[in-house]
Amino acid sequence: MKLISWNVNGIRACVGKNFKKFFKDMDADIFCIQETKCQDDQIELEFDGYKSFWNSAEKKGYSGTAIFTKKEPISVKYGIEIEEHDKEGRVVTLEFDDFYMVNIYTPNSKRELERLEYRCIWEDEIRNYLSKLNKKKPVIMCGDLNVAHKEIDLKNPKTNHHNAGFTDEERDKMTELLDAGFVDTFRYMYPDLENQYTWWSYMGHAREKNIGWRIDYFIVSKDIEDRIIDAKIYPEVYGSDHCPVGLEIGF
Repeated sequence: MKLISWNVNGIRACVGKNFKKFFKDMDADIFCIQETKCQDDQIELEFDGYKSFWNSAEKKGYSGTAIFTKKEPISVKYGIEIEEHDKEGRVVTLEFDDFYMVNIYTPNSKRELERLEYRCIWEDEIRNYLSKLNKKKPVIMCGDLNVAHKEIDLKNPKTNHHNAGFTDEERDKMTELLDAGFVDTFRYMYPDLENQYTWWSYMGHAREKNIGWRIDYFIVSKDIEDRIIDAKIYPEVYGSDHCPVGLEIGF
């Protein structure tokens, strides 16, 4: 099974670039997107052979997630049943026979870390949510998690320490998630591979210099780590300040 995740940083803008071609070329079984930045009635985007499930934020032009899937899910859930979090359209969960597919767009702690306290609350609630699902059947989670977990996951760890996305608090929360029974699929496959990033600033020609961060992930239940076939990053794919990431897994 082939899965793709991409923070498109505005799906309407990304469609005007190369989104549809990449989508069709990948021919993924499940394709997840984050930061759609649109309401359901602001775009018509369907693909033959796929069903789509959109969760938009109450605030227009902000956040939002969607999943395209070839296989019909058993059930669909939007959010995690906590109103404070759910109004931003950050989570879609599809239940299949053998696993849960959870698409997540984690809140950014923002400059001056003005949202760090909220972010830490979010992390605890998401970990609890995923852990409850994991007790029922395996979980495959993907998305822009807005954290570079280890120093190897960003170009300049020393100068970015304490900046949003690389605070001790955010990194510790990622460690807590993994310790709760989950695996970072890319590091499972490539524990020591350097200069692998999924997001680059638009400033300073960061992408062409590959001065980036790896903040987009596929995370799976530890119980199914032996099913991981490959984890991929597609830095050659443009259309957003993020590039897509992929997972091949034996289901």
